[in-house]
Amino acid sequence: MVNLNKVLLVGNLTRDPELRYTPQGTAVVTLGIAVNRSFKNKNGQSQKDTCFVNVVVWSKMAEVCNQYLYKGRQIMVEGRLQSRSWQTSDGKNRTTLEIVATMVQFMPQGVKQEVKEQEVKEQEVKGQGVDLGLEPEEILNLGDNNVELGEAN
Repeated sequence: MVNLNKVLLVGNLTRDPELRYTPQGTAVVTLGIAVNRSFKNKNGQSQKDTCFVNVVVWSKMAEVCNQYLYKGRQIMVEGRLQSRSWQTSDGKNRTTLEIVATMVQFMPQGVKQEVKEQEVKEQEVKGQGVDLGLEPEEILNLGDNNVELGEAN
């Protein structure tokens, strides 16, 4: 039996990243993205649909996302779907489906962003990422604006 849990989305951030740290000190950021879809309905009229998705990013990439991403910025996310359940303080059960990112790529911006992008490139550590399956010292060089993460345990 073959199982596959892989997601690849391109969308725009719906809010600024929300950075937190686990009690062990691991960074985790939550991103909200909007993914647009254009199609024609059965009458041939153009329609648009937007899907809103939460994305969880761990470790060094979480800190990089928090530092350089902002509402409206376009990103590409690769990861896996994960269902999570919890109980609210008033006793209600809640469940959510979110993407746990294994890779986040910052997409190119228009001419307006050229100056800001240059500042980002001058400040960021190019192409560094942390494979969460390895020790934090084992940083991989993956190229400009492309940082990959392993799965969170």
